[in-house]
Amino acid sequence: MASHRRPKQPSRARVTVLTTAAAAAVVMSSQAANAAPSEKPSKDEVKAKVDKLYEQAEQATEKYNGAKEKQEKLQKEISTIQDNVAKGQQELNDLRHGLGTMASAQYRSGGIDPSVQLFLSADPDDYLDKASTLDQLSTQQVEALKKIQEKQRELAQQRSEASEKLKDLASTRTELGKKKKEVQGKLSSAQKLLNSLTAEEKAQLAEEQSRATRASERDALSVNVPPGSGRAAAAFAAAQSKLGSPYVYGATGPSSFDCSGLTSWAYAQAGVGLPRTSEAQTGAGTKIYSTSQLKVGDLVFFFNDLHHVGLYAGNGQIIHAPRTGTVVRYESMNTIGGPFMFGVRV
Repeated sequence: MASHRRPKQPSRARVTVLTTAAAAAVVMSSQAANAAPSEKPSKDEVKAKVDKLYEQAEQATEKYNGAKEKQEKLQKEISTIQDNVAKGQQELNDLRHGLGTMASAQYRSGGIDPSVQLFLSADPDDYLDKASTLDQLSTQQVEALKKIQEKQRELAQQRSEASEKLKDLASTRTELGKKKKEVQGKLSSAQKLLNSLTAEEKAQLAEEQSRATRASERDALSVNVPPGSGRAAAAFAAAQSKLGSPYVYGATGPSSFDCSGLTSWAYAQAGVGLPRTSEAQTGAGTKIYSTSQLKVGDLVFFFNDLHHVGLYAGNGQIIHAPRTGTVVRYESMNTIGGPFMFGVRV
């Protein structure tokens, strides 16, 4: 016979929990139903975010440029040291051979001096430290041993220096990779934002930039501004010849540039070597803090960390390579996006 048991009633605590959860679900559903759908960023909001990402990318680009320049310098220094070590080792071998020749001559004439025997079988540093043995050597042998000792110390120092520079080079290469990845990440994020715009919005942004460029060019050419010095004028003319060339991070010309790549290339055409990065270029001449004292061809620096540089074009305008997606162009100093810090007359 089947047993009929009364179903077990849920505990009061369990009922409370279930009731609370159900109530919360109702509230959340109500809020979700009443919440307005997230709005797509406007064209101007996207532009502001993209401009910020481009600024950050340019900051990283200048750090990348600095690491790349350091890497190239270290590679040259290491190569020079290694060449010197190879040359020095050959010189050391020649010195040892010369001393061996002296020992052979001694042997043929009646035996090898015990002190020379000691050298040929041991480190000359240990040998020369034993002053008592020096009395048994000829002047020629003493000089030969001293030269060997000096050459050994020189080679040891060079090898140690090369070892330290190789460690520095490895660290620099790691930093270079990080900065390159950072630049690419910023540019990728900016491109994703631009891709979110409609074709019409993209066209509007392009037209706005084109109008700004044309206006800056008219302003720059509308007033006769006293030219800079011979080299500054030549550098400015070189930069003018590259108007319309695309911005590419890390590029130094002649077909594409980043900001400091353009200024260093332009001055190179005038026979002046500038450092690679914008920050380093601030030390290339006399600083000028008043815009009224700037002359055409002066370097002009922007942002607190000095990560952007251009060439003064007169009438409050500059020629520069602005950022990814743009070309070398004239632009008002008031629209760079960061404060003017100072100029430098090279």
